Amino acid sequence: MYDYVIVGAGSAGCVLANRLTANPNTRVLLLEAGGRDWNPFIHMPAGLSRLVNHKGLNWNYQTTPQSQLHNRSLYWPRGKVLGGSSSINAMCYIRGQAEDYDHWQALGNPGWSYQDVLPYFLESEDNDQGQSNYHGSGGPLSVSKLRHTNKLSHEFIKAGNQLGFPVNPDFNAGRQEGFGFYQVTQRSGRRCSAASAYLDPVKSRNNLTILLRARAQRLLWDGQRIRGISYHHHGRDITVEAGEVLLSGGAINSPQLLMLSGIGPADHLRQHGLKVQHELPGVGANLQDHLDVCILQNSKKSITYDQPNEIAIGLNYWLTHAGIGSSNIAESGAFVASPQAIEGRPDIQLHFVPAQLDDHGRNQLPGYGYTIHACYLQPHSRGEIRLQSADPLQAPLIDPRYLSEQQDIDAMLSAARLAREVMAAPAFDDYRGTEILPGADCKTDAELLEFIRRKAETIYHPVGTCKMGADKMAVVDHQLKVHGLEGIRVIDASIMPKLVSGNTNAPTIMFAEKISDHLINNLATQHANVA
Repeated sequence: MYDYVIVGAGSAGCVLANRLTANPNTRVLLLEAGGRDWNPFIHMPAGLSRLVNHKGLNWNYQTTPQSQLHNRSLYWPRGKVLGGSSSINAMCYIRGQAEDYDHWQALGNPGWSYQDVLPYFLESEDNDQGQSNYHGSGGPLSVSKLRHTNKLSHEFIKAGNQLGFPVNPDFNAGRQEGFGFYQVTQRSGRRCSAASAYLDPVKSRNNLTILLRARAQRLLWDGQRIRGISYHHHGRDITVEAGEVLLSGGAINSPQLLMLSGIGPADHLRQHGLKVQHELPGVGANLQDHLDVCILQNSKKSITYDQPNEIAIGLNYWLTHAGIGSSNIAESGAFVASPQAIEGRPDIQLHFVPAQLDDHGRNQLPGYGYTIHACYLQPHSRGEIRLQSADPLQAPLIDPRYLSEQQDIDAMLSAARLAREVMAAPAFDDYRGTEILPGADCKTDAELLEFIRRKAETIYHPVGTCKMGADKMAVVDHQLKVHGLEGIRVIDASIMPKLVSGNTNAPTIMFAEKISDHLINNLATQHANVA
């Protein structure tokens, strides 16, 4: 019997395990389907290029064929290891916009305005620039400036300024608009994943049990209360009871487990022979993601990260924790308001990469070049997660329905045009060769849209499939408790009612900080009442 069983040792699960076991009387079981984060390429920031296809660290999901993208099935890498996707991502520390959270509260989620959540961002953070109104110091998660940046990353920022956009030294300090360097989740030149930040310092606590390669199968019922969970571990099916089950499997795995347990849209559950224990039509719905397209330019100079001397880079890194090995590769970026933007809020994000990046880096191109990722931050398209079968070991169906709304098409065209304008700025004159993608023959909007349909991919930000709210399609309330049930909460990126305007790792860590605080305060109140 545990007080809490946490499903998933990713960005949220590691936070929960740390905070909840601070009380030595609280017993916690943390289940992780993946293994240890031992791989050295996890901890060497530039090693992320080696992780994108790693079968031992990655769920390696594929979407269903996307009708607006030439029926392509898109690759969705998600972390399957201690730290989850925070162990394989590009480490960009971005919170989104204040308006994102204020909108969540306006949708019927009290306590989720920007002013409400900012203290939890600060509590989590140990920023190398010190404490301020927008940054924390002394928290578990190290956030720092990059130790190494490529000259082309500086030229990218200069190019944006030449186009009339401001230089922004800190995308998280109140004003998001502009061009600048990303702050990264690194500590002394090493990746600071959620596992490094929150789990490593506490994994020896007697009241914390961590089980690796433990695959959650189904929740256990007692009336309208969840009393525990069944999981598969080392060839055995095991059941365990808990005061509360906390799902932190992410936007794909959390709704899958709910549906496997009989919680979700009734007709869909019956279709797979599952007993409908609790009808919640919103489970798996409201799937949102940032679609991204890469503009690639040939470089006349060999200063990019293409054709690297990996032995020299690795040796220098392991000796100094500096140099190219400490780069997150996507070093600089931008937030810009498109012509479609609402009230001038930035709705386009750019990630600049001083290397040629095609098909998630899986397609190695000859020569030298540089890339701009361009994505639309506030998509209108909505997809869904559905079961492929009642087998817990079979991947669910992932259908993001990209570009199913015209606003998204218009905004993606604006994002791609902006990236090409940046590439054409004077700052790149000494480096610019031929345009590799989409290529000089791509001139009209129709041709650019055809390129987007042919080459666009995810930028790895799926959310929303167990959304927070009070409407009939909401799955959890503002305390992240599953509507109509006791003993279960969902605490991960799936609870976002609407996708934040930026990367999703920092917000997910914040969710777990906020709900941990709520759970700890509840327990203290209960003890006080008993006393």
